[in-house]
Amino acid sequence: MSAKATILIVDDEKNTREGLARALRRSYDVLIAESGATALNLLSEKPVDVMLCDLRMPGMDGMTLMQRALANSPQLICILLTAYGNIETAVDAMRHGATDFLTKPVNLEQLEMVLQRVLRSRSAEVENMQLREQLDSKFGMENIIGSSPEMQQIFDTVRQVAASRATVLIQGESGTGKELIAKAIHRLSPRKNGPFVPVHCAALSSTLLESELFGHEKGAFTGAAERRKGRFELADGGSLFLDEIGEIDASVQVKILRALEERRFERVGGQEAVDVDTRLIAATNRDLKKMVEEGTFREDLYYRLYVVVIHLPALRERRSDIPILLKHFLDTFNQENGRTIEGFSPDAIDLLTAYRWPGNVRELRNVVEQMVVLSRSQKIGVRDLPVHIREAGGPDGAVAVESGTLEELEKRAIRQALKEAEGNRTHAAEKLGISRRTLHRKIVEYGFTEVE
Repeated sequence: MSAKATILIVDDEKNTREGLARALRRSYDVLIAESGATALNLLSEKPVDVMLCDLRMPGMDGMTLMQRALANSPQLICILLTAYGNIETAVDAMRHGATDFLTKPVNLEQLEMVLQRVLRSRSAEVENMQLREQLDSKFGMENIIGSSPEMQQIFDTVRQVAASRATVLIQGESGTGKELIAKAIHRLSPRKNGPFVPVHCAALSSTLLESELFGHEKGAFTGAAERRKGRFELADGGSLFLDEIGEIDASVQVKILRALEERRFERVGGQEAVDVDTRLIAATNRDLKKMVEEGTFREDLYYRLYVVVIHLPALRERRSDIPILLKHFLDTFNQENGRTIEGFSPDAIDLLTAYRWPGNVRELRNVVEQMVVLSRSQKIGVRDLPVHIREAGGPDGAVAVESGTLEELEKRAIRQALKEAEGNRTHAAEKLGISRRTLHRKIVEYGFTEVE
């Protein structure tokens, strides 16, 4: 919103529109129109925040004008004025999009109060939308959500390494989002227009994996009825993602090492070398260094992979991200399932944040989806949580229920940022991706101190 809001007054009575204009020009930029047609022309030419419109006018009446104006400018605030006010007309006007309804002759003090209220409300809506966009920008990369220092450092590493050709090894427990990080690296890289080809190594035997990675010639083995390209070849010009690379056999490890070093390989059953320009991104939930020491993983391949290493922390190691993830998944599954669940109770958030999440973000996502589908109320409380999460919170967890909304998630994110910044509002605002002024207003609004 600008410093001065723009008000459009539409009334076929000259005295009314000019009188209202004189009264409002002290605080607002004012435009006037004597008819619906003139008003629509002005709305198409200039940005308008509020339209004050007489309900009864010759030609195009106020209700029709309001509906046409809102069709083109959904954010326009419409306040209808009429000397024929009654409950039925007011209800009908509100149902068709009016923000408020005043009777004529207009009480100027009442009008000023209404304008201040609706503009304040609209300003808050715009700021909340901007805050959500900033949070998405600051806390997310693709579908990866996190505001913790650990995740911010990972985001920085991803952006930095994406532009290179370096091999990347992503380490982390199952469910931490390793494939999402791999996709982010690819999409931020110069190879983004090339293919992203994933292979889940643990799902295939060594024989099948070799053929899957490098392809095979016709007749290479029983059932090989024709030549087939492998994933290395299909990912030419793009990125190949090998998930659970610690599960592959030594015989396949040798061939992967050669493909990385020489950028060429032979298909199974073939002798002709195939040249490729494929970037490798690998991931594992195992300790490859320990496997090298045990002799189950080749040392030369380990060091070939160990160019850039990204370690994804377990969810229990970045608990401050859980409220943000809850909001993200709630929004996602509300939309997917046609639900309108508003949020979580404070006690539910506390239990969800305290839980250890052995399945990490994948488990959290599944739990939120389950709660969204099964919840019978507009707020998810402790009683809506899965039994094993309630029991993990102790005996009080099964009975404590409070109300809450997504506002609680914002409060927690801000409080956590203040805590991590040791009360420094400038640093906290930077962590949140908002201005220091906005942070100060939020602190006052929510009534908490910098570090609690």
